[in-house]
Amino acid sequence: MDLEEFNSINELAPSLTTTIYSAEQALQYLDAMWYTNTNRRGRWMDLIGDYAGSELFILDGESLLQLVLDDSLLALARPDEPSFQILHAMQSLERILDDFSSRSAVYEIVFWNDNRHLTLQTGESEFVVASRSLARTLLFKHLLTLGVKVHTFLSLSDPEWLQYENLTKPMFVMTNDGGLLDCSKNYSAERILGQRLFLFDLLGAGLAVTLLQGAEFRDSKILSFVYESRLDGQTQRLFSPGFAMALRSARQSLDDEEANTRKSFKYIPLRRESTMKVSGDSVLKEIMALYFASSSAKEVPVELLFAFLAHCILLETISVHERARDVTSLHSGLTKVMHNIFLPAIFFAMETTASSCNDFCDVDGRVYLTLVRFLTGNHMLPMEDLIGISVCERVHSLWSSFDLDPVDFGALAARFPLSPSPKIDIIVPKPLRLLPFENNIFAKELAIIQVATADEDDEVLDSAPKFNFGQGVLFSDTLHWHNNKAILPRHLGGEDTKPKNEWHRRRTLKSEQRFMATLQRQAGTLTGALGLSLAQIVIPPVGSRPKKLKGKGHLASAVNTRESEMKPTVQSKGKKAKAEKLSSADKLREKIQAEKQSSLDVSSQSWWRDQVEAMKQMSSAQKMVHFEGISRNKRNQDPSLAVEMLLYRLNSELVSWVGELHPERPSVCDRYTLAVMRLVKQICDHHVLTPTVSKALSNVLTVLGFSDYIELLDARYSGKRVDDRPLSFEFMKLVKSKTKTPIYNFMRITEDSVVWQLRLFGEFMDRSMDGKPDHRVAFTPDAWQRDVLDCIDEEGSLLVVAPTSAGKTFISYYAMEKVLRGSDDGILVYVAPTKALVTQIAAEVYARFKKEVPGGSCWAIHTRDYRIHNPQKCQILVTVPEMLAIMLLSPPLAQVWTPRIKRIILDEIHSIGQQEGGAVWEQIILFAPCPIIGLSATVGSPDVFNSWLKSVQEAHGYKHKFISHPHRYSHLRKYNYLLQKDPQKSFTGLNSFQSTERLRFLHPIAMLSFGARAMPPDLALEASDTLALYGALVACQDRLLVNLDHLRPSNFFTDRSFLRQKDILRYEAALKDILEPLLSSGDPRDMSSPLYSVIHHLEDKVMQEIPKTLLNSVPSRGNFRSNLIHFVSDLHVNGDLPAILFSFDRSDCEIMAQDLLQALEDAEEKWRRSSSEWNQKLRDWETWKLRAKERERLVERAQKQKQKKDPDEPSAGSIHEGSWEQSFDPDDPSPQFSFAGTHVSYSKSELEEDISKLAWVSIDPWALACLRRGIAVHHAGMNKRYRSLVESLFRQGFVRVVIATGTLALGINAPAKTAAFCGDSPFLTALMYRQCAGRAGRRGYDLLGKVVFYGLPLDRVQRLVLSKLPSLGGNFPLTSTLSLRLFNLLEGSNNAEVAVKSIQSLLTLPQISFSSGVGQHQLLHHLRFSIDYLRRARLLDREGRPMNLFGIAAHLFYTEPSNLALVALLRNGVLHKICGQSSTINAKRDFIILMAHLFGRKHLPTSYTTDENIKLIIKKSPSIVVLPPLPKTARKVLIEHDEEILRVFTGYALAYTTQYADQLGPDNQLPLSKKRFSEDPAAVSTSFHQHLRETAIPVIARSPFVANSGHTDCFHSIKELTRTSRSGLHLNDNAIPSMGHITAIAGQGSNETYALNAYLLDFYMHGQVAALAAANAIRRGEVFYLLQDFTLSLMTIRSALEQLLLKASQEAAQTDSGVGEDPEMDSGYGTLDPAEMDTDEIGANDEGFKRPRGVSDLDWKVYEVVDGALREFDEKYRAMWA
Repeated sequence: MDLEEFNSINELAPSLTTTIYSAEQALQYLDAMWYTNTNRRGRWMDLIGDYAGSELFILDGESLLQLVLDDSLLALARPDEPSFQILHAMQSLERILDDFSSRSAVYEIVFWNDNRHLTLQTGESEFVVASRSLARTLLFKHLLTLGVKVHTFLSLSDPEWLQYENLTKPMFVMTNDGGLLDCSKNYSAERILGQRLFLFDLLGAGLAVTLLQGAEFRDSKILSFVYESRLDGQTQRLFSPGFAMALRSARQSLDDEEANTRKSFKYIPLRRESTMKVSGDSVLKEIMALYFASSSAKEVPVELLFAFLAHCILLETISVHERARDVTSLHSGLTKVMHNIFLPAIFFAMETTASSCNDFCDVDGRVYLTLVRFLTGNHMLPMEDLIGISVCERVHSLWSSFDLDPVDFGALAARFPLSPSPKIDIIVPKPLRLLPFENNIFAKELAIIQVATADEDDEVLDSAPKFNFGQGVLFSDTLHWHNNKAILPRHLGGEDTKPKNEWHRRRTLKSEQRFMATLQRQAGTLTGALGLSLAQIVIPPVGSRPKKLKGKGHLASAVNTRESEMKPTVQSKGKKAKAEKLSSADKLREKIQAEKQSSLDVSSQSWWRDQVEAMKQMSSAQKMVHFEGISRNKRNQDPSLAVEMLLYRLNSELVSWVGELHPERPSVCDRYTLAVMRLVKQICDHHVLTPTVSKALSNVLTVLGFSDYIELLDARYSGKRVDDRPLSFEFMKLVKSKTKTPIYNFMRITEDSVVWQLRLFGEFMDRSMDGKPDHRVAFTPDAWQRDVLDCIDEEGSLLVVAPTSAGKTFISYYAMEKVLRGSDDGILVYVAPTKALVTQIAAEVYARFKKEVPGGSCWAIHTRDYRIHNPQKCQILVTVPEMLAIMLLSPPLAQVWTPRIKRIILDEIHSIGQQEGGAVWEQIILFAPCPIIGLSATVGSPDVFNSWLKSVQEAHGYKHKFISHPHRYSHLRKYNYLLQKDPQKSFTGLNSFQSTERLRFLHPIAMLSFGARAMPPDLALEASDTLALYGALVACQDRLLVNLDHLRPSNFFTDRSFLRQKDILRYEAALKDILEPLLSSGDPRDMSSPLYSVIHHLEDKVMQEIPKTLLNSVPSRGNFRSNLIHFVSDLHVNGDLPAILFSFDRSDCEIMAQDLLQALEDAEEKWRRSSSEWNQKLRDWETWKLRAKERERLVERAQKQKQKKDPDEPSAGSIHEGSWEQSFDPDDPSPQFSFAGTHVSYSKSELEEDISKLAWVSIDPWALACLRRGIAVHHAGMNKRYRSLVESLFRQGFVRVVIATGTLALGINAPAKTAAFCGDSPFLTALMYRQCAGRAGRRGYDLLGKVVFYGLPLDRVQRLVLSKLPSLGGNFPLTSTLSLRLFNLLEGSNNAEVAVKSIQSLLTLPQISFSSGVGQHQLLHHLRFSIDYLRRARLLDREGRPMNLFGIAAHLFYTEPSNLALVALLRNGVLHKICGQSSTINAKRDFIILMAHLFGRKHLPTSYTTDENIKLIIKKSPSIVVLPPLPKTARKVLIEHDEEILRVFTGYALAYTTQYADQLGPDNQLPLSKKRFSEDPAAVSTSFHQHLRETAIPVIARSPFVANSGHTDCFHSIKELTRTSRSGLHLNDNAIPSMGHITAIAGQGSNETYALNAYLLDFYMHGQVAALAAANAIRRGEVFYLLQDFTLSLMTIRSALEQLLLKASQEAAQTDSGVGEDPEMDSGYGTLDPAEMDTDEIGANDEGFKRPRGVSDLDWKVYEVVDGALREFDEKYRAMWA
């Protein structure tokens, strides 16, 4: 919502100039006043995974064609040569579209006629414009054949566009912004200005914009800048008369220049329909006619036209391989005629013809040039021999139709004599000889690769080392990555980690105690799915159990019995445990237990009778409050007593009903019948019915009109029969004794009982789905849950997809207990995506299980930032995916820890599709040594993902099962909050607040008015929704022409009993069957359609009165903020708290909390000033304080008297102990100005104690003030302990309003009644919406959750509700770094069995990733060449052992290829040169610049980095904004290194395509259209065909379609290699460690390269967060994470250097003494997140790393600079959050 006004108008822009004369001035002005600021707010996002998902978006056709035609590899419209290689352009176009389609993008292509000038390059030379005009038309026609929807409109004001936009509701438009002004090109400013205004109009019309130019296609992601529609009202002042005049002038000048260039050829707008029905040679005849009508025809030799027609006909028989050509040389005069006169005219003629007909006109400029030279050079030979008889006949036929003279190529040769054809040396890449590699584990799989191998390592060993860090030393991996501590304990070969001193020991102990205290607090607030507190299960060590109990499942002698929802057993399905013969001791224990139970029953009955007596003296209201209190008593767990208590409550409701003033009123009847029937159902659900209870219930059902249900009720709920016993109270008489007729007729329900249930009872219906008792759990599992239990018992792998609240929670804990009971050393690893969820799961484990594990612990936490307990000595490890991936690849752990893992649980497994971090989830699945359990509520296209997951698990030897359950347990009801209506009065306090009635219900079917064409699969209907829908259908039946009798509720539900949820699902499906045809055939916005009538009937009547334009508008910031207090107060008075208010900007969350606080404080202050009650209370309190000494004297006197009298008598002082004055504090919030829960066990003193514990961490005072009023903020930037407290207080009910980002979306136990979305955000996606909405109505708390939209346009709300989940995206996991780590795993673990098995299964997978088309053979080729690269980079030796720089590469694995770039820089001495400068200050600055290029790359939009804008910014800011270029020495080394990488992987491409040429087949087919360009066997005998074959460029790895522009198998970059390789060769540029993007210079070589943000360098220099926000355009909410990641990277580098220096020292010592030492290792993280630290930890001054003996001065200088730069950066970083 941008409440911090981050996106406000650029304050640095120049003042308004009313007179603007030129297009250039207008463009500069528009950029300064608007577009620069728009760029500032742009977000770099994954368009599919994180933004649009499966939503429709528009691909701007002109921008798409610009991307194709501006490709530097494409030989088309080049100003210096007459090439026109449309075949290459077509392949490029299809490849780009395939990039979108293969990533499941949902798009349509739209052309706006007014935007054509950028594509045509209007203003450039006639040849360029003509070539691009023809190419544009041909590519447009080709688009129409691809099955993609293509639309054409004149402009954004075209009524047809407005209608289309209203019908399809695209989410955004992907287009270009026109780029930067190039003053050297004619009309550049005019063209760019038009495109800028196009963007301006799109954003102003409510459409978001993303940039196509510069977008990155990375794995399954499409990354680009996103600009949300957020046009400020101030921007309207841009359109001054002078500015508007400049715009009109620019448009007119472009149109005039276009007409001047075209001359006699008029421009015809693109259109789908053809006006000419001609084809074949008739098309060529039409082209000739247009050509001869132009003035150019008279200036051109007719032989050029003859050859052109012949080439068009010949192309029908020429293969794509024969069209792979370089430019043919001709006489310069002839080339000039062709380039300047003939080709422009013929291209315009062809464009005009192609615009009017559907027949494809193929053109190939280079084939044409070759033909001209061929005919001219062989003019003495018969034409038929040269080009074939058929071609000659067709050309002569065309020629004769215009009565043209015969052609004379001899005359042409004489006029333009040919020089000898230069010999073109086609450069063929030198075959790459792989370096020797010998590794037994990989030998078998890699044996299939047939590539020459060098005999020796000379090639890689020739280069001398340029640094002294122990070159060539083998690396061993046993230390932590950030602190050099051993990962293994001493008894397993490591070293014990001891505190440095007593201070460190105490600090560590203190930190652990604090964490455990917090964890215990959290555990105490957690509840199970039934809403009950978790009961801890004590599990004895397996080694200590009696033998007879082993393997028998649930222990009969367990210390604590469970009272929660799970009860697992080790026993497999279907096997009955043998009855054990009880010993005498067991019999005695059973007898004692029975006696205890009997005594307890008597005591409970006596207690209940006392409560009944006490309640007789209470009013109805007092009675309800008292009953609520005693219902939470543990005695209520006795079923018999619970039934009687509920019957008492039912009786009280009936008495209250009778006592109403107007009991017959419909609203009163609804309220009481619902309450009574709820209680009847609750009583029946206990399945314990005495005859007395049954009789009472029968009377109730009879009176209400449900007498038909009595018999069925008795049969369904009879359950456990118990002896009858009298009630402790007299149940109300409802039926006359003699007549058996009701006493109170008003109680009878007047409508059909089924209709009543649908209308009122929906949320209380039985939710089970084929539930049956199961001895393995304490609840009644549904069928799908029993399938889960079976799979776990069978040790199978499992993927469960079920919505939040469906009942997935038990799965994890059942598996945990199974592991805990199975052995004392088996391990279950629980992986959660966030640290917050890790902590919560650990708290749940702590609350559920207790087991004394010999030498270890029951559980442990291991994240990147902290550890609790030893992760290697626990049975349940709760961690994040990054840590488990590291541990699975840790060599020492592969020997002793990894083999013990019995099961891995991957919670929120859909995180595998995230842009950041998704790859590690794939790695875990690939290397898991055990079955996995994947859990998620939100997986798009789960079948696709499951198919891959199944293949991986079966390759590992485990059976796999997929279980999907689509239904929530509790429904979600949606509401829209109307900000369009103002509140009637200002906020004066909660006690006087009355509902504003602005919370309006959104019927699910009414959402379809947005324009849906199909029913979303998860659009669920409640029972009341189905009734309303049926009513709407009946109301519109005359227009539906459908018989609805079978859908009448009384007809549809034939079983006269309580309805169940599964009955409603059947009814819902039947109703939707009526709607589906209406949706597919009609427009819900067409007022004449029956679907519109149905929807209109269901829409909220209040919302119908508000104009659609207002409902679909974004509220102003002021309106949003001022109404927030009314919104939350509405939730309060409606009983809809606790609530989570989701806002996806951290700053907005804090602003919203402060707004609420300010509103409450202001209202409170105003009330206190005017309230006589408050002032009197203050006077009484002041008087009470003045009498303090008097009270003390009375207490002393009473004490003396007490000593003389009975000491047991109460003291006089006790009289005063309970007075209100003692607890009164005038600074405390008054209850009516606080949202804090009042009926909770959490006291004020406890709150103050908890707040005092936060005093030593940096918490803003406003946050603590909010906490006191029951309001809290929750986002990742808040302190961890504060967040933990918020979560606990929210669960306890004290905090009832939490304003959060997505941190509470992923599985956090924060039960809310309402989830509200406050303001729009690009991060509010289909996935995020479902995750956040799922927090409402959690199972065990609410049977109904509410989802409220506050401050969102209605069409955005509808889009969200109707959205579909996107398919999961994946990554290519086998990167060079991962390959390196695999060798490290083998070497360091001494080829441990678990490591060998994992790697071998990986290499035999049919598909490496679920989103990659790479098969096994290509994977092995990729791996072998990755090995060769690692050998050349000196990271692996001949046997596959890691070398000394492995630590840098592997420990920064998540930064590839930057980690490998750093290795190259170290190996070539670049860091030594940078750090060896005489000025240490300059050295550290240059080092930070280098690191920012490698590890802190954040793009800046092009228009933001213009010289003019940067000058304006740096005038008022300490930031330089744009990162300085990479140091020249570093860039030179990386360019050379990239050339080596390119050589290696070009060799890979050539080797693979050569070896598998037969399987791959000829590459003559376009990727999408599948159109083939193969040779015509009947034409192979002509001389020209033979000439083409002889002179064609031979390609193996390159696509012949790209070779059409003259390219060979010599590639110039990795990107070129991956983007232009032949079909069947699945090259992933992200899996090849290219340095191209690091060495690229913005604005040079490629207009796709963005400048880099200097935010890291700027922060290092000035440390000002405000400057980063204002100048560097870094949002405050993002700063923390960005700086933290960079700090951790620097820490890793420093730690790796320390290890290298130690090894260099060891080498020196070994050289001197000849004695070797044991190698050291490295694995894992060992640092603390500063946000999680204590203040004493923050200020701790570590002792530092001492210079080892024998280390050179130059090496030590490198370390000093790295350490110094890190310390300075870290100091500023800590100061930021301190």
